[in-house]
Amino acid sequence: MELPHHWRYEKILTLDAAREKADSLRNAGKIIVTVNGSFDLLQAGHLDFLEEAKQQGDVLMVGINTDESIKAKKGDSRPIIPQEQRAALLAALICVDYVVIMEGAYDNEPHGSYLPVIRPNIHVNGEEYGQIESWVEYSVMQEIGAKPYQVRRRPNLSTTEIIEKIKNI
Repeated sequence: MELPHHWRYEKILTLDAAREKADSLRNAGKIIVTVNGSFDLLQAGHLDFLEEAKQQGDVLMVGINTDESIKAKKGDSRPIIPQEQRAALLAALICVDYVVIMEGAYDNEPHGSYLPVIRPNIHVNGEEYGQIESWVEYSVMQEIGAKPYQVRRRPNLSTTEIIEKIKNI
């Protein structure tokens, strides 16, 4: 018999439920902030990024890539943590209001369905994605009126660096 999880399922939304929630929040005058990523091996760099993103508005919605899309982009060894567990870890954070598993291919999200459905006031990326005008989601952000916000990267805090450190132990 499998034991039940004590996860915050109410914070993990389908894309359709996220659309309804975002519409309701927008109608209530809330500023919606979005971020997205793999969030594999949740670590302190992610926490800093999410905390700073949350400070930009009232509600933080986090889009995560599916296991399938990450594997297609980063290889068979990734993700290390399955999508349901990654969603649960993010949902447990105080700064995260909602988590959405983005169903599209890695290179098609978040601009494929996630941002057009949520229609955030602000979308946040890390500086490792380059100049704001070069973000893959920039044209969609302009279409929906989302303002960009860029978080400076904290040195020595990345999942890839953590994986390399573990391999060298």
